Amino acid sequence: MHYQVGWAKQKIDIVACGYAMHGYGQPGHRAYGTRNPLFARAIVITSDDGAPLLYCCLDLGYITHAMRQGVVAALRQRLDEAFDESRLVLTCTHTHSGPGGCAHEGLYNLVTPGFVPAHLDAVVEAAAGALNTALERQAATQIHYRHQALPDQLPVAWNRSLRAYNRNPDITPYPADQTHLALDRTMHLVSFHREGRVEAMLSLFGVHATCLGNQLDHYDGDNKGYAALHAESCLRAQGVKEPVAIFAQGTAGDVSPHYHGPGDRKRRRKLRGEAEYAYARQNGQRQSEHAFAMLKEPGEAVTGELDGVLTYVDMSDQAVAQEFANGEMGARTSAPCHGVGFFLGTPIDGPGMPAPLGFAAKRLARAERRKKLKSGAAEQAEHRKLYDSQGPKDIVLNAGRKTVLGYTLDAIPLPDLADPLVAELKRQAKRGALARSPMVPSVLPLQIVRLGNLRLVCAPGEFTTVAGARLVAAVTGALSLGQDDICLINTYCNDYMGYVTTFEEYQEQAYEGGHTVYGQWTLGAFQTCYVALARALKASPDQRHYDTHTLPAMVPDSELALRCSLPPRT
Repeated sequence: MHYQVGWAKQKIDIVACGYAMHGYGQPGHRAYGTRNPLFARAIVITSDDGAPLLYCCLDLGYITHAMRQGVVAALRQRLDEAFDESRLVLTCTHTHSGPGGCAHEGLYNLVTPGFVPAHLDAVVEAAAGALNTALERQAATQIHYRHQALPDQLPVAWNRSLRAYNRNPDITPYPADQTHLALDRTMHLVSFHREGRVEAMLSLFGVHATCLGNQLDHYDGDNKGYAALHAESCLRAQGVKEPVAIFAQGTAGDVSPHYHGPGDRKRRRKLRGEAEYAYARQNGQRQSEHAFAMLKEPGEAVTGELDGVLTYVDMSDQAVAQEFANGEMGARTSAPCHGVGFFLGTPIDGPGMPAPLGFAAKRLARAERRKKLKSGAAEQAEHRKLYDSQGPKDIVLNAGRKTVLGYTLDAIPLPDLADPLVAELKRQAKRGALARSPMVPSVLPLQIVRLGNLRLVCAPGEFTTVAGARLVAAVTGALSLGQDDICLINTYCNDYMGYVTTFEEYQEQAYEGGHTVYGQWTLGAFQTCYVALARALKASPDQRHYDTHTLPAMVPDSELALRCSLPPRT
């Protein structure tokens, strides 16, 4: 099998003018400049026949359905019948120092505030532009694959939710001073060669892009962006004219670039301002240097056909196969709900509400649960179904019903001065800007692509270390892969809805569990749906039977207009 491959990158041209950045959910985390440019980096692969495989990674905190819609429209115009949407992968570095306001759903735009069409247009233009340029630059290329663990002593990543991680029965528990081992330290590297020289690369390694905290005021690619810039600089020094290096995400959900262990808070407090930028650069450079060290070893040739399957699934009401529900019958997901743990944030990467407020929120959430479960028979059955799915989560925001602790969004009994985000939420609700719009996406894109003997599970949102490993194991089994075949996971793909923890991790209700919005069986639902999708990929194209018609509902233009181009706070 011969491959024609092209690569390119294009700057995401957004002017920093005071809108809050996406990632930390802090209204004060505003952008007034750009430290390092944000890019869309693309790699396009075409084989002897069939549509091209199109891969684009953006220096952003999230991918949204609105972004994907825009890029799909641009590519259809460019490629016409040669475009196969199931072979388009949009992913991101998950930098927390990138623009917000790029989603049509309500919740993750609140902090911006609202929807910013200019941001979305710039993202779509950069992604489509990079992909189109890559298409034009295709030439004969050899592809190789390598994988190698980062040395244990290399200070790049730590598990930030150890108590939850240690609940899993399929791992070795670690003490608090060994959080650097409680994660998947393997980097996977796909390299692209012409005339015996590496000219582009794609790295998959899971670690949050949160070296830069929420007190800074410039756009920046954080550690993944610095890794890409360092790698491209090294390739240029070797004579490559227009190199592209992508450092994308694996299972980053519970993995931090900051030390977690005894004395972690004191250590983080010392890292401020310019020291944070230096630390992000150092972390990224270490990832890049590890990738180059891997290139010194022989790689495995990637060969074989290109393929892809893509489906949209309503994750708010999915039945879970018994094998992925600890043997339970009738396990289901529910409408999205955010727990107290979500609002408390993470103590090192991104603190949220103060602990006393969290304690009060737990008491109110539990009182609301008791009240709901004592309601009339018909309502009680509905509430019990929700709480059975959400398990031990103390629900603050029922994003499906659009209530906060039982109150409608426009009637939350918290003074506006107490919390600017609550004030913004109430303001938009009173304007009718959220009446028919989802707060978060529930109809989600699930995708598996094939690049020769590689299979890539492209998953939306943030999977923890063990959740991702279990999903890959389930897909690998369903595909019946041979000895030379490899299955990998790429997260933050195609849309963003929050986290996915294991059932056991969910019981801890740390930040990751509080942000696993569809309940304690969320991972089981993903496993169930991805196994079905893997079986479709395994079949010949004319024998594939899976849903290719379901799509997210369109968000009303009238409501988008009410949330759009709101002035940045000053």
